[in-house]
Amino acid sequence: MNGSRRNSGSSLVSSSSASSNLSHLEEDTWILWGRIVNEWEEVRKKKEKQLKDLVRKGIPHHFRAIVWQLLCNAQNMPIKDQYSELLKMTSPCEKLIRRDIARTYPEHEFFKEKDSLGQEVLFNVMKAYSLVDREVGYCQGSAFIVGLLLMQMPEEEAFCVFVKLMQDYRLRELFKPSMAELGLCMYQFECMIQEHLPELHMHFQAQSFHTSMYASSWFLTIFLTSFPLPVATRIFDIFMCEGLEIVFRVGLAILQMNQTELIQLDMEGMLQHFQKVIPHQLDSGPDKVIQAAYQVKYNAKKMKKLEKEYTTIKTKEMEEQVEIKGQVTRAQEAEENYLVKRELATVKQQSEDASAQLEQAKKTISQLQQQQQQPQESVLQLERELVQARLKEAESQCALKEMQDKILEMEKRNSSLPDDTNVARLQEELIGVKLREAEALTGLKEQRQQVRDLEDHWQRHLARTTGRWKDGPKKNTLSELQDELMSVRLREAEAQAELRETRQRMLELETQNQIHSNQLRRAEQESRCLNERVQTLTTQNKDLNVQLQEIKRRQAEIECKSKEEVMAVRLREADNIAAMAELQQQISELEIQKEEGKVQGQLNHTDSSQYIRDLKDQIAELKHEVRLRKKTTKKKPSRSFSRLCFNWFLLLHVCLFCGRLTQVCYTHECRAGRKNNEMYCCIKWYC
Repeated sequence: MNGSRRNSGSSLVSSSSASSNLSHLEEDTWILWGRIVNEWEEVRKKKEKQLKDLVRKGIPHHFRAIVWQLLCNAQNMPIKDQYSELLKMTSPCEKLIRRDIARTYPEHEFFKEKDSLGQEVLFNVMKAYSLVDREVGYCQGSAFIVGLLLMQMPEEEAFCVFVKLMQDYRLRELFKPSMAELGLCMYQFECMIQEHLPELHMHFQAQSFHTSMYASSWFLTIFLTSFPLPVATRIFDIFMCEGLEIVFRVGLAILQMNQTELIQLDMEGMLQHFQKVIPHQLDSGPDKVIQAAYQVKYNAKKMKKLEKEYTTIKTKEMEEQVEIKGQVTRAQEAEENYLVKRELATVKQQSEDASAQLEQAKKTISQLQQQQQQPQESVLQLERELVQARLKEAESQCALKEMQDKILEMEKRNSSLPDDTNVARLQEELIGVKLREAEALTGLKEQRQQVRDLEDHWQRHLARTTGRWKDGPKKNTLSELQDELMSVRLREAEAQAELRETRQRMLELETQNQIHSNQLRRAEQESRCLNERVQTLTTQNKDLNVQLQEIKRRQAEIECKSKEEVMAVRLREADNIAAMAELQQQISELEIQKEEGKVQGQLNHTDSSQYIRDLKDQIAELKHEVRLRKKTTKKKPSRSFSRLCFNWFLLLHVCLFCGRLTQVCYTHECRAGRKNNEMYCCIKWYC
């Protein structure tokens, strides 16, 4: 067992309890539990009642890990081999788990330090389970149960035990997002309070103190967040053996022990009592509350009955909700039907308006067709518009080229001219250079003054040294000292002069460096400005190209329209020519009838004069119509039908080229238009 532990610091009780100074009772307990573990299958089958009594008295700490695994049958689970693979995967609940890890047992040594071993293994187990059971994922209260398991055993075994608890101990239903099982537990617990503690139940109802306000954490964490850890661990021993029954028993026992105090408190006082007073009552140990819990009457059959009642209540609520939803959906459907009908009415009205507008448009089209007496003017107008569009296109292209040239010239001028910022920088550089020049001039003046002083000292020194040999030895030593002082001053002056020269060189180098850096900065700014101008010019060029394409498209549309109208005018001209030919033929027939009437002697008839007058009127009307037709048509073809054909007439045929209904001239002397009995379009071919 010691070899199966990963860290001795994860123990719940200090290791001093395992020292050699154990009492005989403890030694007997150890021997007894050792035999139970070794003979587990036989004890579980034959001595289940004795095993429950031993578990209620408490499992020794060092046997707790193996006994918990045996109680829930978590040994040798196949999912244990998948644990390492699950840790390599990513879970969508990782952020939530990381957020809640610091809140899990914040005062316990194993978990209180950030990024400690306890927090890391807790994160691993919770993450692995969230990947195994994606429906539940992660629930906040489950971390306390996993933390208690990690205090007793390594993380792989704790993961297996937690999976078994979720599957076989109703915890999975408690931690589902709907938490339906928690609602059932609250209902059952409230019914038990109503049965065993009616006065307290009435007080809770009077204060609107719902059961979930204090008991939900008992069922979700098995008292781990409400009681001291040793007490909660003893209760968890019994929970591993008997299930959620111990939670109902202990909860009712706690209420019985504190009934008198709770009846005298309001809602806030009761909450404070549950959070602060009740945990301190259990500091002495768990034996008292466990003994009181097993004095509570717990009827499993009645709990099943309450479960059925709760399910029926919930099903009725669901049915009512479904009925309400159905009513809402029916109302929505009725409203949608009303909206659809209204939209249909509007659509019908719009269709009627559209049909009326269509009829009006047809009338206007017919009127326009009737009023369209001068097609030549419209064709000429279209041709003029086409010419104007082409002229505008040419002008726009010329203007575009001129603008591009102007932009290039402006760029050249701007590149030659300095910016305001560049002028300011040049002024700053000029001021700096002048300051350095002034400093150099002052230094030069100081050096010249020092040279003059040194020359004066040198002349004095020479005057003194001329009489040095005439004087005594004391004066000679004094003169030697003065010579040395003079030489020291000369060396000092030379050193200062060299220092001044080096400073001057440094100043010159600094000025050159600043000038070069300013030049580089100006070059960068100019390049940036040029890039911006290039971008603006490219955008302008794109816009102009788009405009040019739009103008070309419009020009093409105008050309297509003009061509279509020219074709229509030519067709109308052909129709007019055909009508003129028919009228002339009628005139010739009438003249022939006139001549025949004269020959046959109709002039001698009583009605001959009237007949002649009628013929003349018809001839005049036909001539007048011919004149009108001639006015509406364009110039006549260069070759008239009368000159080319002697006996001719017009028929309608389908052109072999374009498929249109064309007028083809059949003559005895047809020069064009009929070749080998082929019919061509009258617009392209004339006889």
